[in-house]
Amino acid sequence: MSTIAKRANKIEVPDLMEGHGWHPLSWNDKEIEQLPEYPDTAELQAAFEELKSLPPLITSWEIEALKEKLARVSKGEAFLLQGGDCAETFDACRSPKLVNLLKVILQMSFIMIHEMGTEVVRVGRIAGQYAKPRSKDFEEVNGEKMLNYRGDLINSFKPDVEARKPDPRRLLEAYQKSALSLNFLRALSDEGFADLQHPEQWELDFMHNNEFYKDYESMVASINNAIKFMETITPNRFNTIHKVDLYTSHEALNLFYDSAQTRRVPRKQGWWNLSSHMVWLGNRTQQLDGAHVEYLKGIQNPVGIKVGPPFDLDNLLSMLDAINPSHEAGKIVLITRMGHGQVEKNLPSFIRAVKQNGHPVVWSCDPMHGNTYSTGNNIKTRKFEEILDEIRMTFDVHRSEASYLGGVHLELTGDNVTECVGGANGLNEDGLSHNYETYCDPRLNYEQSLEMAFLVAKEWNRSYR
Repeated sequence: MSTIAKRANKIEVPDLMEGHGWHPLSWNDKEIEQLPEYPDTAELQAAFEELKSLPPLITSWEIEALKEKLARVSKGEAFLLQGGDCAETFDACRSPKLVNLLKVILQMSFIMIHEMGTEVVRVGRIAGQYAKPRSKDFEEVNGEKMLNYRGDLINSFKPDVEARKPDPRRLLEAYQKSALSLNFLRALSDEGFADLQHPEQWELDFMHNNEFYKDYESMVASINNAIKFMETITPNRFNTIHKVDLYTSHEALNLFYDSAQTRRVPRKQGWWNLSSHMVWLGNRTQQLDGAHVEYLKGIQNPVGIKVGPPFDLDNLLSMLDAINPSHEAGKIVLITRMGHGQVEKNLPSFIRAVKQNGHPVVWSCDPMHGNTYSTGNNIKTRKFEEILDEIRMTFDVHRSEASYLGGVHLELTGDNVTECVGGANGLNEDGLSHNYETYCDPRLNYEQSLEMAFLVAKEWNRSYR
């Protein structure tokens, strides 16, 4: 099996879809990257049909609301914070993990709102981010060749030949875990967990030693004072300070999963992927005549597009025309992932070309994926300073091009992991093994994430105030 383009397992297309233009399985006639063959197509068909029959995870109204907010971001009127796990795992569908991730996303947005004075749109890499592309199809473990782990949606992390075979039952388990995660997160977001009158409740113990802790305490006091003042001069209760919106996103990699949950809705035009509010197109699946672009051009959801090496400006412009031919605002989020050494060289030409073509995109910066390296002990990690450097340089380039950098896209966790080096507390490579949990790429831990929020806000203010 190879990551070169190939034909995926064929799913039967209902007669009512045939001959009527784009439909959720149009991509099944295209060649596809990064999706290995399932050993049993009949099992895959059965899992697909069952998943297709299950209730949607989200609604079209929520998708439209997110698209409206992203349109505001594209105009420079808001900021996008997108973050979460590199790849979720089924075993991590536990309340402490979900609570900690929601805490860190809320707290980061709280810092940005206070420091930047602008609306922050929160999008989690959560409730569906169970698949990952890989640069190699196979690995060797203890002398035995087996398929690479591609995320729990496809196969098992267990180093066993049979466990690494793609299993269609995982499509259903991913749906179930996503539903559980989403239900719990919604309950927390709607019932006072995000109460701005008590932001100190969001705190986790290991923040105390960070150099920004005093700034955080000052912000808590400032917001509490502002809320108390408003409530003394009006008899109305401010419900909006007790609830927040958190949208979900994942990479549209396993198209069997996404297309099974793609459907029409009453009184609206088009097709909607109701497994996630937003999906994105990874760097390895951007073939114009391939399956992933074919799928994404037919859905109403906002679509992210990763922009990074190998750089192909013409391909990007053609993808924009294919996925968003009407130039709809809020539809496209361009997520640049250049690597800190490539930003100044490559980003300006992309900004100019997109402007010239008239696409009203949201520009976001993914400073994680271009700055990954392995230590001498073969531990995959990232340097906090290089992540920050890419963000700084991206802000600088956008400012020089009279463009608006409207978001950041971060791999992070609310847990106290040791996966990225650097930050205020100076984690070094020797400390990585202390609590290294990720099965895929290294994430910022809670404290590094909050520190990054302060520094992103500082760069935003330097560029746009």
